[in-house]
Amino acid sequence: MTAYDYDVLYIGSGHGTFDGAIPLAAKGKKVAVVEQDLIGGTCPNRGCNAKIVLDSPVALKRHLEEVHGIVTGDVAINWSENQAHKHEVIAGLPDFIQGLLDSSNVDILFGRGTLVDNHTVKVNGEEKTAENIVLSTGLRPNRLNIPGDDLAHDSEEFMNLSEMPKRVTIIGAGYIAMEFATMAQAAGSEVTVILHGDKALRAYNQPYVELVIKDLTSKGVKFIREVEVEAIVGGANGLVVRGSELNIDTDWVLDATGRIPNVEDLGLEEVGVKFNEKGIEVDDHLRTSVSNIYASGDVIDKVQPKLTPTAIFESTYLMHIFAGETTEAIQYPVIPSVVFTSPRIAKAGVTVAEAQANPDKYTIVENDLAGDWYRQVEKEQIGHNTLIFDADHKLVGATEVSNKAEDVINALLPAIEFKFGPAELERMVYLFPSIASQAWGQL
Repeated sequence: MTAYDYDVLYIGSGHGTFDGAIPLAAKGKKVAVVEQDLIGGTCPNRGCNAKIVLDSPVALKRHLEEVHGIVTGDVAINWSENQAHKHEVIAGLPDFIQGLLDSSNVDILFGRGTLVDNHTVKVNGEEKTAENIVLSTGLRPNRLNIPGDDLAHDSEEFMNLSEMPKRVTIIGAGYIAMEFATMAQAAGSEVTVILHGDKALRAYNQPYVELVIKDLTSKGVKFIREVEVEAIVGGANGLVVRGSELNIDTDWVLDATGRIPNVEDLGLEEVGVKFNEKGIEVDDHLRTSVSNIYASGDVIDKVQPKLTPTAIFESTYLMHIFAGETTEAIQYPVIPSVVFTSPRIAKAGVTVAEAQANPDKYTIVENDLAGDWYRQVEKEQIGHNTLIFDADHKLVGATEVSNKAEDVINALLPAIEFKFGPAELERMVYLFPSIASQAWGQL
C-alpha cells in the first residue's frame, strides 16, 4: 500500500474546506490545507462577514426612517467609522480559523498549490502527496473587457472604501450590485445602476425585485436598463462611463458583472480534471473526472446556489466520505438564499416561477404583510410573501420581501426541508410575539 504524506489535502481554506477538514482531522485522519492568501477564504475576509457588518447601520438607518416622528432627529452613516468597525469585527477571523485548524492538527501549507499528478501537489517548489485531494479554490470577481476596465473596482475594493465617493456607478444587477447600491445610497452617495438586460436579481421573484428597485428609485438611485457599457474614461471631473446612448459622469465605478471560478494554473488540464466556464465538473459524490480528486464549494459547476451554506454542506459531506462513514451520493437539502437589500428578499424551496409553471402540482398563496399588526410595530412599509404548497398542503417553497425576510425564511425552513404536515405544524410552538410566530401562523 502506498504511503502518502496525507490522507486528504485541500487546496483552498474557505468554508468548502475548513468546516470538513477540522472534524476530519479530529477523527484521526492526517489532513493538510494549502492557502496562498488569508485563511478562511472569501466569506470571512472579503465577503459575507464584511458585508453584513457594513450593512448593519444601513438597515438601522432604514428602520429609523420608517419610524421617523416616533424617533426624532437626523441620522447619517459615518462610512469611515463603519469601515473601522468592520475591520474590528473581521480582522481576527483568519487567526481564529487557523487556530481551529492548528488545534485539530491540520497542517497549513502557505503558498500556491498546483497539481503534479493525481496524488501530488506542489507548494513553493516542494511536493506533497495525498490519498485524496479536494479542490476548493472558490470564485473571484469577473472583470469587464472594455477600454478603461482598469478604472473600475471590484467588490473587495468597495468593502474597503475608507470614504464613500459622492457619485458611484455600478455595472451589473446581481447580489453585489443591488446590495452595494443600497449601502452606497444610505451612506449618501449618488448611485447609478446599469443593467445589461431588463431584469435584476433574475433568480428571485421579479415582482418583489421590482418593489426593491422602486424603493431604491424613490430614494434617488437611478436604474438604467438594457445598456451595453463600452468604455470607462477619465473626465475633467472624475470618470465617464460610456456606451450606446450612455454618458455618465461619476467618481467611482463598481464592476459587479458576476464572479468566475478559480481554475487557472492549478494543473487541472495536465492531470485531466475536467472543467468549464462555470467551474469544475463533479459527479454525485463530488468526485472530479479523476477519481481521487474531489471539489467543494463555489468552484464547482452545479445547479445549487454558490453560497456559503452550500459549501459548508459539501465540505461536511466529504468529511463523512473520507472518514468512511458513508458511501451514499450527496443529497442536497433545501438551500435558502437572501439578498441583503433594504428590504431584504429571501427564498427557499420551490420558486414562484416553478409553481406558476406547474399549477397542477402546486398551490400559490400570496400574503400582503405590510398591514400585519406585528409588521406595524416597526412600521414596515414593504412586506409581501408567497407560500407554495403541494397537493397534500405541505409547504414546499417560500419567498418574501420585507425587512426581516431572512428570519422568516429561516423559521419556515424546517417545514420545507422535512415536509411537515398538519400534525407536525401543530407541534411547532414559537416564542410570541416574534417574527417566527407570525410567519408560522400563515401556514
